[in-house]
Amino acid sequence: MAHTDPHSGQGSVTAADPGETPKTRTAESRTTRSRASKARTPHASTTDRAGNHIRPAPPLWSVLALTAGAAVIVGTYLWVLTTQPATLGADLGNTTLGVMVGYLLGAVLIAAGTLPRIPRSVLALMPVMIALNIATGQIVGTMTPIPLYLDSLGTVIIGVIAGPAAGALTGILTNVIWGVTINPTVIAFTAGAAFIGAAAGWAARLGGFRRIWWAVIAGALAGIPAGLIATPVAAFIYGGGLGVGTGSVVAALQGAGASMLGAATIQGLGSDIADKAIIFALAFLVIAALPSRLRSRFPFTEHSKVKRSAAKRAAAKRSAAQGTPPDTAGSSHAAASSH
Repeated sequence: MAHTDPHSGQGSVTAADPGETPKTRTAESRTTRSRASKARTPHASTTDRAGNHIRPAPPLWSVLALTAGAAVIVGTYLWVLTTQPATLGADLGNTTLGVMVGYLLGAVLIAAGTLPRIPRSVLALMPVMIALNIATGQIVGTMTPIPLYLDSLGTVIIGVIAGPAAGALTGILTNVIWGVTINPTVIAFTAGAAFIGAAAGWAARLGGFRRIWWAVIAGALAGIPAGLIATPVAAFIYGGGLGVGTGSVVAALQGAGASMLGAATIQGLGSDIADKAIIFALAFLVIAALPSRLRSRFPFTEHSKVKRSAAKRAAAKRSAAQGTPPDTAGSSHAAASSH
């Protein structure tokens, strides 16, 4: 194959491989450049063939920290049920502080495992969501005759936008801060608060927040184990419901002949199923109302993209084919139909 010497301007002949063509040389040079680029940035590929974002696998120490934190929370919960301390939540005495330390230790381990993977925007939003939990829970759960709580809306929102671990961490911190500042009795229910935050993240990952009715069903299903987690604490430690509304339901069921545990179980399941269905629906509305630019700051919300209806998808395809924005196409179609 002939090559031109750039300095002399004359052609020179070099030996070529058998079957070599300009196309094969070009392909080889492209392959070489591609390999060199990959060698410079070995971790640059974060998408699959379909263009979906691929998050790197969490390190082993993160998984171990999350597992240890969950184990500490479960152990503290089981210790409360086993010992049934009569002074738990009565004041900030040794028993209440001991339970608080157990849940805090679990929160620290979960935070150690999940904080490196939580966006800073979530960390900035978490105190606001904790304050929302405490405010609504204190008003609705303890001061009104409504047999609901509504004290985990912020926890569910964090779980949907940042994942199960972040949601569980928000639930734990909510109950501990709430217990220290206002109402020590809520500390005993920290395990249930952690579960709801994790359940919200699991539901979002499975697509449970793509439609509002899916969110309602996911909340109702999450309310079943949440009620079963809270029922033994309410029955064995506090003698039934703590709030005005929940306590009156337990008292009415006992008056009808139900045992303390039976009354607390019926009340807990009924209240938690309705409560979590409402909260998951409210969280869906809040997240769906966020602008796309704001949602893009939370990568986990990719699991909760609201699916458009078939009519909207068809309109979008027509507008793309015509080269007009969807809104313009819709308005022109409406104008044409009106005439």
